[in-house]
Amino acid sequence: MLEHTKKPRTEKLIQITITGPAANREKVIRGVKKFGYSDTSDSIPWREAFPEHDENNEAGECLAGSRYKESLTQRELAKKTGIPQRHISEMENGKRPVGKKTAERLGEILNVDYRVFL
Repeated sequence: MLEHTKKPRTEKLIQITITGPAANREKVIRGVKKFGYSDTSDSIPWREAFPEHDENNEAGECLAGSRYKESLTQRELAKKTGIPQRHISEMENGKRPVGKKTAERLGEILNVDYRVFL
């Protein structure tokens, strides 16, 4: 009997803090970009950038954003997960909670940690 194997997710990301002379900042940033790192020093938390978003519907916003990132429509996501399209719409609009089993199915298809939907 075949065993299920876990498909590896994307690589785990790390954050590096570097201290040094300001004059060499651009050289260092250019150097680390060659290895796939990016400069996030000017980043701010998304809640500060988008204060108009409803804190009570973070799961729905994460679902909509993850679906958009994977270039899927609600119908396509419904087919892949077996979740009715209207339920996906209701979850995205905060009218239906996302349960743990549903979150796990969505996380697997959308390539994100299921806990963002809880």
